[in-house]
Amino acid sequence: MGGQHPWDRPLGVWQLAELFPDLPAILSSPSGRTFTFAELVASAHQLVHAVRSRGVANGDVVIYALPNDADIVLWQLAAQESGIQTIALNPALSGSEIRTIVDHSGAVGIVLHHDYADRAAEILEGSAIPLRVSVGGPIPGFEAVDDLVRGHPTTTPPARSVGQPISYSSGTTGQPKAISRPPLDVDPDVYADSLKRFAHAFRFVPLEGAHLVTAGMHHGGCQSFYQGALNVGQGLVILGSFDPEATLAAIERFRVTTAYMVPTQFVRLVRLPDDVRGRYDVSSLEVVVHAAAPCPVEVKQQMMDWWGPVIWETYGGMEGAAAIAKPHHWLARPGTVGRAIRGMAIRILGDDDQVLPAGEVGRVFLEPDDTTFEYRGDPELTASVHVGRAFTLGDIGYLDEDGFLFLRDRAKDMIISGGVNIYPAEIEGVLAAHPAVGDVAVIGVPDPEWGEQVKAIVEPVAGVDPDDELARELIAFCATRLAKYKCPRSVDFRDELPRTDQGKLYKRYLRDEYWATEDRKV
Repeated sequence: MGGQHPWDRPLGVWQLAELFPDLPAILSSPSGRTFTFAELVASAHQLVHAVRSRGVANGDVVIYALPNDADIVLWQLAAQESGIQTIALNPALSGSEIRTIVDHSGAVGIVLHHDYADRAAEILEGSAIPLRVSVGGPIPGFEAVDDLVRGHPTTTPPARSVGQPISYSSGTTGQPKAISRPPLDVDPDVYADSLKRFAHAFRFVPLEGAHLVTAGMHHGGCQSFYQGALNVGQGLVILGSFDPEATLAAIERFRVTTAYMVPTQFVRLVRLPDDVRGRYDVSSLEVVVHAAAPCPVEVKQQMMDWWGPVIWETYGGMEGAAAIAKPHHWLARPGTVGRAIRGMAIRILGDDDQVLPAGEVGRVFLEPDDTTFEYRGDPELTASVHVGRAFTLGDIGYLDEDGFLFLRDRAKDMIISGGVNIYPAEIEGVLAAHPAVGDVAVIGVPDPEWGEQVKAIVEPVAGVDPDDELARELIAFCATRLAKYKCPRSVDFRDELPRTDQGKLYKRYLRDEYWATEDRKV
């Protein structure tokens, strides 16, 4: 490295393939494939040559629906030097949902895994999409990826440029929305170096350790961190799905140093029996970042007690990153999601769009220094979330005197009972600490006197009988920790709550069920 510290010189996958060709880039994957940096980059080059030979050009859109594995990394790297815009889809989407995004985006290509072949006919019905690629096995009407790349060179392609990904995010509110930004006019090496600098912000040590991937690789949060790790030379350990004990085993086996996780994974980890938790060595962990959904304070404290002060938190969305809570900051201010990152201002606005002082609860708005975003093809939706250059993700919270952000809840999830604002996230955090609770959602349901009343919907842990006695116990548990008006008036039980694989609750589905019942009474 010429005596320079790795942070002080350009770095990234392309540079690493030249400087350290035999350095492991993918240490483990569900398909069993492993790659050195030289092999990974060569495969990405070959993919670029192949798709260009099929007429896919700079700025064209290619969609992929792929499970956690090395293929996602290859398609992302190909986009980052070909100018192709990619859309990573949640593999759980139905054929009709995928088709909606194909049509909305104007995609010229779709990459589909063999496991999802049953959706192919619905996706393609009446479609003229020219590039159709299958991964992991044959799909009628698709070209196998091995056939696509066969005979194409593995050399660096000409006219390299960075393709800006398009993020489709339905969140938990309904129809998908496409988040897009202006094209990037940067060299792929410069872009890779920016990913290195992103990893630097979270203290990912270059050329040391391994990064564990357990969340859905289609999700932008997960992508940001495994790409950051890859671009500092940390090999990826990719799990096909999350299993708490398998996660601990992978940490020990590969001496994992960094990881990205979501709070529901923490809950499942701390619920493991003590003998299982003590069976594995997790002392290699240096940085574990979590995001995507609120984490109950007690659960995060338990993870800190177990893994040490290695857990970082980020707040933001695909629309833009906003805040980072370093471990020592969170331990000093439990519950904070951090302070604004460089280049982003956080403001709390009242109903009149005026900035509120520290300590006052209002709508959280984020204002970036550089370019903002738009919802592709939907100027009305774009305008609805902006006040000037600042935009909101729909959260309610406050800033303390030192600029640390604390979230109360989503604006759409707030319960108004007898004119009093009640924040479900606070109640969910309390109930999540009860040993019988595996998962919980708190919503407002119709009340003839108060307008809304608080209801808890609980998924019990395995082996616990969901009965009236448990419901009374959970309400009493809340009463020892919360004001009476915040406590659930009733508890329902479910075998499973509807969550995205990033841990976000589909509360809309739950609310619709209870409010539809009320509507039928009118």
